[in-house]
Amino acid sequence: MPAADDAFMERALALGRRGMGNTWPNPAVGCVLVKRGQIIGEGWTQPGGRPHAETEALAKAGARAQGATAYVTLEPCAHHGRTPPCADALIAAGVARVVAPFDDRDPRVSGQGFARLRGAGVEVVTGIGHDAAEEHHAGFFTRVTLGRPLVTLKLATSLDGRIATASGDSQWITGPDARAHVHELRATHDAVMVGGGTARADDPTLTVRGREVVRQPVRIVVSRKLDLPAQTNLSRTMDIAPLWLCHGEDVPADRKDAWATSGVELVPVAQTGQRLDPGAMLQALGARGLTRVFCEGGGELASSLLSADLVDRLELHVGGVVVGAEGRPALGALGLERLSDAPRFTLRDLRRIGNDVVQSWTRQRHAQE
Repeated sequence: MPAADDAFMERALALGRRGMGNTWPNPAVGCVLVKRGQIIGEGWTQPGGRPHAETEALAKAGARAQGATAYVTLEPCAHHGRTPPCADALIAAGVARVVAPFDDRDPRVSGQGFARLRGAGVEVVTGIGHDAAEEHHAGFFTRVTLGRPLVTLKLATSLDGRIATASGDSQWITGPDARAHVHELRATHDAVMVGGGTARADDPTLTVRGREVVRQPVRIVVSRKLDLPAQTNLSRTMDIAPLWLCHGEDVPADRKDAWATSGVELVPVAQTGQRLDPGAMLQALGARGLTRVFCEGGGELASSLLSADLVDRLELHVGGVVVGAEGRPALGALGLERLSDAPRFTLRDLRRIGNDVVQSWTRQRHAQE
C-alpha cells in the first residue's frame, strides 16, 4: 500500500519535527503505529534524546501493537545506551512490519537494527520518505559522519546588502513578521551562535521568544580573547538557557577562571593566526553533542565560516530599505580572487513574510561528500 505508506511516513516526519532542537545529541525521530489502516499509537523523541519515538508509540498502543506496522523516520536502534534497543522493543511488541526511509549512519546502528528485525521475522521496507527524511536528519548525519553540527547562517540585509548604517544602527532592517520567523528558526536548532563583536554591540539575549519551547537553545558566543562584559543580557539569563563561550588558546588563566566560576561553559579552540580555527571550533561543538547550530553573525564570523566552506544552509532575509555604500556590509572579506572559488548555494525556498523576502539556500556539496 504505497500511498498509505507515504501518508503515514509524512505523519511520522511531522511528529519528529516536534523534537527538533530538543533531542541532541540524539536524532529527532517520529514513529506511527498503524493497524488495519488506523493509527493506534504515535510518538517522537523526547527532550534530551529519550525516551525514543518507538518507545513512546508502543506505550500508547499497548497490546494492540501485535501485528501492526511501525512507520519510523530512522532505522530503529540496535545498541544498548541509556535505553534498550528499539529494534528489540518492536520485536517484543509483536510488530509485523517496519517502514523506514533508510539505514542509520550512526556506526553503532548502521543496518544492525534492520538485520535484527528481519532475523525475528519482521518485514522491513525502506525508501519511503527518503528525501524528506534526509533533510530532517541532516544535522544528526552531519555530526555522526563529519564530527560537526550542521550550520545555518542567517543574514538580515537591506536591498543593497547592508546590515547596519555606518554608525551601527540596525534596528530594524526587517519587519516584525520576519523577526518572528527568526525565533521559529532558533527553536529548531540546538544552539544559536554569534561573534563577540555582535555580542558587545547588540547585547542580545539569543533566546526563543514569542512561542513556547521545551528546551531553549544553547547560546554560543565566539570570542577569541574572552573580552566580553561580565554583565550582559546573556549572563543575566543563564537560568533560562546555557551560555557557551568559544575562546582561543592565549586567554589569561584568571579571565578563564572568572567566566568558569560564573557557570559558563568554556570551549577552548585552536587558533589560526589571530583567528579561531572555524573547523576546529565546530568539531569541538560536535564533540559536545550539538547537531544543528544557527549562526546569526556578525560579518567576521560569517565570513570565516563561509571561507572554510562550513555553511550548510543560508537564510537570507531582505528588508525593503536601502542603506548605501557607507553602511556596514553583511560579510567580512573572503579573500577571493576568482569567482570559481566563491561558495555557492542552491535556492530551496523563496517566500514573502510581511514586507520582507526570505530566501532559503542549501550549500552545493562537493562530489567527494
